[in-house]
Amino acid sequence: MASRRPAAPRHPAAFRRPAADRAEIRLPWWAVALPVVAFGALLIMIMSPGQAQAATADPALGQLIERALRLLSH
Repeated sequence: MASRRPAAPRHPAAFRRPAADRAEIRLPWWAVALPVVAFGALLIMIMSPGQAQAATADPALGQLIERALRLLSH
């Protein structure tokens, strides 16, 4: 008498859809790491601004931008 092999499951666990009441989200490692690194860098910059000084610009540049904005708003 020949032995029967067990039947393969019709729907393997890898292909099952998640239940309707829960969502399954898979993110790559860098999708979590990059925002954490960016937040940490911004937090460090806020906590220790160092020798930050106001930039000095030519007043003519400011006047040019102001006139351009006035022309665009009309």
